[in-house]
Amino acid sequence: MVSPIISALAPDSSIVAILYIISFSLFIFGIKLGTHPTSARRGNTVAAVGMAIAVATTLALEGIGNWGIIIVGILVGTIVGAVASKKVKMTEMPQMVALYNGLGGGAIALIAWSEYRHWIHQGEEATNYLKEFALVHGMSPEAAADGISRIAGPSVSLEVLIPTLLAMVIGSISFWGSNVAFGKLQELIPSQPLALPGQKIINAVLLIALVVGGVYLGINNEYMDLDQPVFIAMLVVAALLGVGVVMPIGGADMPVVISLLNAFTGLSAAAAGIALDNTALIVAGTLVGSSGTILTLEMATAMNRSVANILFAGFGSPAAGGGGDGEQRPYRSMTAQDAAIQLAYADSVVVVPGYGLAVAQAQHTVKEMADELNKKGVTVNYAIHPVAGRMPGHMNVLLAEADVPYDQLKEMDEINPELPQTDVCVVIGANDVTNPAAKTDESSPIYGMPIIEVDEAQQVLVLKRSMSAGFAGIDNDLFYNEKTSMVFGDAKQTVQDIVAELGNL
Repeated sequence: MVSPIISALAPDSSIVAILYIISFSLFIFGIKLGTHPTSARRGNTVAAVGMAIAVATTLALEGIGNWGIIIVGILVGTIVGAVASKKVKMTEMPQMVALYNGLGGGAIALIAWSEYRHWIHQGEEATNYLKEFALVHGMSPEAAADGISRIAGPSVSLEVLIPTLLAMVIGSISFWGSNVAFGKLQELIPSQPLALPGQKIINAVLLIALVVGGVYLGINNEYMDLDQPVFIAMLVVAALLGVGVVMPIGGADMPVVISLLNAFTGLSAAAAGIALDNTALIVAGTLVGSSGTILTLEMATAMNRSVANILFAGFGSPAAGGGGDGEQRPYRSMTAQDAAIQLAYADSVVVVPGYGLAVAQAQHTVKEMADELNKKGVTVNYAIHPVAGRMPGHMNVLLAEADVPYDQLKEMDEINPELPQTDVCVVIGANDVTNPAAKTDESSPIYGMPIIEVDEAQQVLVLKRSMSAGFAGIDNDLFYNEKTSMVFGDAKQTVQDIVAELGNL
């Protein structure tokens, strides 16, 4: 019932081209609006409208069938997405991003599988037709076989086969890798690096196997020779590679990993678009792939590490103790009440949030502290490190949820020159990204990594549960700086105590 109506309304090629141009123009405009928090919401809406136009245009193309499955899929996806976006907490946004990105990669892999099955079905139809033809006309089995090999010949061009295989492999890697990232972030599996002995060699063998399988299918690209078991084996190998690459990466490197997997999903979508000759899919996938790649490279630069180093040579397991060589070094500590007094008499305060802020869910309490300080005439800003947290922009998202004004969020390069004139820096849950060893100790594994130069401030307060090391497994020299005072305890409770004391001053 639905199919004839849609077919009657199917647009001609020129209208399709115009609608696709409109859709990916809206994609680009939406991304542009998304670069600033004040317009980000509109950017999401604009990009969503562009996607709706692209989907509607594609569904209106002649030859689209299985409308029952399509409608059910749209309804289920819409309901699940809407409910999840309402129920998921902002602190769980990294998990949601990883999961949704994985679903995108999985969808692309299934599209590639469907296209491959379509080719096999065409080959089977051609074979059956020729067998019936031979039977009717009394042809010998040898002549029938010769006819099949000549008539059904090389119908799958490499221009279509190669992007299909790329879409399948990259999409599968993205799906399984994103699910591992989700598991680490959700703590369903340990967040520390986990690897089998010889994991790098195993990954290299899996990659070689994918290349060999792709070459085999490229050589045997006739409908009659398409080898379904090889294609299925490549899907399985790609899945193992996705798990094998992400599993050895620790939770602190997840922002880079999620961004890279996002780029993979975009590239797989672009490859699928080439295979299906779908302009909107090519453009959308290219936008996602290129932006994800740029973001990945920028974050890797912010860590003074290459993407290859993050993927294949991480820092290792996070330390459970104090890190370093176990030497006891002197440090100062103070109570939340003393910290409140120090903050109340400051002129300028910079808050440096990290993953610990997200774990403690202290963003709203930190906003309350800033409001109390503002009432006393204290200027409060926030220093944001590019890789703080567990996803790109993690700290921005958390602080935005707490209604922190965007003009108070300062990027690392912007805030560092202001820190020598800052009276007090409050470090909440940030560790390695504030470690002065990155500037001074050439033997340190984080040497050369750009940091928030907290040690340049007049006074430093570090809110932390203990003196434990960060993800790099080394002591933070900032903790032992003569300017630094440690305020031990749960970050949220400590800030609440500071807020209460500020109200009494």
